[in-house]
Amino acid sequence: MKSCALALLLVGLVAAAAAYTTKYDNIDLDEILHNDRLLNKYHECLLSDTDTPCTADGKELKAAIPDALTNECAKCNEKQKNGAEKVIRFLIKEKPDLWTPLEKKYDPNGTYRQKYGEELKKVSS
Repeated sequence: MKSCALALLLVGLVAAAAAYTTKYDNIDLDEILHNDRLLNKYHECLLSDTDTPCTADGKELKAAIPDALTNECAKCNEKQKNGAEKVIRFLIKEKPDLWTPLEKKYDPNGTYRQKYGEELKKVSS
């Protein structure tokens, strides 16, 4: 019985680790995207080499980006995927001055631009 309970606990932990947290899924992205002060704070966090300028949700986002890029957002739920697309579309079209430094930091060799080229075309059009 103890081994069965332990096995279930381990399965639960692996399943939980296989997805990003959902506690920030209800953040109003439009409020952030259309508020220069908030948007610039997130931008500063994502570009910083430390977590000092980051809020809790900014730290979570910053930690998830490299893994999400590498693994095609496999740990993202649909809401997170849609949110990422919305933010990327907005930054590319409305704030290229913010998008370019992010792209340089998180994709310095153009690996992900090439890997996600078709998706980028869709959100850029």
